[in-house]
This record gives sequence, C-alpha cells and structure tokens, in this order.
Amino acid sequence: MKSVRDIDVSGKTLFIRVDYNLPMDDHGNITDDNRIRATLDLISYLIEKKAKLVLASHLGRPKGGREEKFSLKPAALRLSELLKMPVEFADDCIGDAVKQKVQALEPGQILMLENLRFHEEEKKNDPGFAKALADLCDVYVNNAFAVSHRDQASVTGITMYAKSSVAGFLLEKEVRSYCDSVEHPKKPLTVVIGGAKVSSKLAALENMLKFVDCMIIGGAMANTFLAANGVDTKGSMIEPDLIPTASNIMAQAREKGIELLLPVDLVVAEQFAKNAQSRIVSLDEIPDGWMALDIGPESANGFAKAIADAGTIVWNGPMGVFEMERFAAGTQIVADAIAASAAFSVVGGGDTGLAAKQCGITEKVSYISTGGGAFLHMMEGKVLPGVAALE
Repeated sequence: MKSVRDIDVSGKTLFIRVDYNLPMDDHGNITDDNRIRATLDLISYLIEKKAKLVLASHLGRPKGGREEKFSLKPAALRLSELLKMPVEFADDCIGDAVKQKVQALEPGQILMLENLRFHEEEKKNDPGFAKALADLCDVYVNNAFAVSHRDQASVTGITMYAKSSVAGFLLEKEVRSYCDSVEHPKKPLTVVIGGAKVSSKLAALENMLKFVDCMIIGGAMANTFLAANGVDTKGSMIEPDLIPTASNIMAQAREKGIELLLPVDLVVAEQFAKNAQSRIVSLDEIPDGWMALDIGPESANGFAKAIADAGTIVWNGPMGVFEMERFAAGTQIVADAIAASAAFSVVGGGDTGLAAKQCGITEKVSYISTGGGAFLHMMEGKVLPGVAALE
C-alpha cells in the first residue's frame, strides 16, 4: 500500500474514510469516543501539512434514508472539542451543496460529511455513488480498518475513480500489527480463541494451524470440541454438524505438533441468566439440562500458564459470558495472563476489545484492534478488500 506519508498533500483536498461508528445513548450523546481519538494523529499531521480534509463515515444501520438518531453531527462536535478548532458539518455526503462546502475549504480546515449509509448506494457499492464521492477530492485516504473487509462504495468503489488512493496511519498500523503477530511472529505463537460459535471462526481456526505453536480454545465454541472428544455437554450450546470438523482440527494440530488446549472444568448454570444457580464442575459432572457459561478455574490457570510461555499472543474471543459478572472469571484470568506477559500481544476488536476493557488490561497489551470483523477476516487468511483496492 502507498501511505499518505508518501505523497505531497499540501493544498490538496483529501477524502478520508474514517470509522466513527460510535456508541450513543438514547439522547444522542457519545458514550465512547475512542474511535475518534484513534484518528487524531492522522488529522493533526494533515492539518500541519496544510491539506483540506473531508471526513466520511457511517454510523449505525439506518433503514433506507435519513434517520436523525444516526446523524454524525455529534461526532463532528466531539472532534471539534478534541482538536480545539472548528469542524464544519455537511447535511449530506454528495450533491451540489456538499461540493460547495468542499470547494470553500481552506488549507488546514475540516469538513465532516453526513452518514454515508443514509444512501443505500453506499452498501451496494454503486458506481455512480462512488464516483460522486471521488469527485469531492484529489486524494482518497482509507483510515477505516474496521470496515476494510467490506466491499462498499466508500471503501473500494471510490478507488476506481479517485486520482490517488492511499492508506492512513490507522490502517497501516492494523495491517502491520497483524503481520508482526501472525505472519512474522516471535515464537512461540499462542492464539487464544473464544466466543460463541465454531462456525463464525472456522476459517480462522483452520488458517491459524499454518502459523501457531499453541492454540487455546475457550468460550461456548469449546463445547463443540469437547463433544468431539466424547464429552456429554448436556444443555450447553454446541454445533452438532461441526463436530467432525472439530475432530479434524484437533487431528491436524496433533499431526503438526501444535499444542491444543481445551477446558478441563467448567462453570455451569441452570439457565442463561446473571442470577442463575451455578457451580464449578469437571467435564463428567455437568448436571442434566445445565449449560456451560464459562471455563472453570483449573482451565483458566492452565491457559494462563501456556500464555506465560508465549513469544507472541493473539487473542480473539472471550472465554465465557463475560458480560455477566458470575461468568466473567475465566476471561479475567486469561486477560490478566496476557497483560502480564512480556510477549507481543494483539487483541482482536469487537467483543474481545470490550472484554479487554472490562478486564482493565487495555493499557497493558501491545495492540488492540479497532475492527473485530476485519481482524477476523485477516485471521482467516483473506486479503481485506479495502487494502486490495489500495494496492
């Protein structure tokens, strides 16, 4: 990828695709501005270089047209507060009125466009819409790793029409962190994979067998692997059709000499509820009808011991229902082990990023990805469409 650092941006108009898909409360207030803060280094750099900045993002999932609750105006106001300078706002992202606002920009000034997804052509990667976006700029900059696995107008389509297309700082950092942790890691490479379903991470599991030295599997997806080993998981969530696949993954790991760790004890509950009756059991002690909602302490400590020996750690997926305090201990112990390790550690975004924040380790790991889906896409060994478009 060509970097924005590689070109002269002085006096030029840059269309910057950012990810300002921010969490909001019911009153339209931003509850977490980290995605804005993650772009400040690039924005400050470009202001210093006297570029004219046009920022574009989506927010939420509007259903065909404009919905005020998904307006990006609060993001523009928050960015203005963080930069301590005015950020102009456009009520749309294409059209004559938007063009006039873009043309009025002076070097070092910023215009934020309204939600791209107020136009259904964005998700459809409509060529006409992509060209209308490209017509606003001299240079397109993709700084939105979190949506770079999407084939959409502001991610891939625009590069067909923009005079020049380059990567922003955040996209560069994300791709570099993945390469450093998976394709060129300090050995041994330990990957910790959790979450609900094997099906959602099957491609990642299979691809990671090419790279890893130790694979730790927790969360509800571990139940399918336990079932493949003959464990009766009773009322626990499993994917019966993927039991043969789980067996095959474990067989491949044995053939390659990869250490594959599964839970040896579980925290089980009578029902899926935060106040449900629960207990810690070994694999052969699960009561009829009860379900596994977390890994047990023996499993968590065993996983922590394996993590301590790692040279590089990749973590994607919690070990249990961490959102409920009673079932968060396994995720906390694993998170603490990752934080305590001297290894280069990368945390996948999405739920894993939330888990890292809840566990209080965000400042103690090497890198936390800004995009869960895009990170998982790379773990599957796939090239991100947003990156390929720049190449």
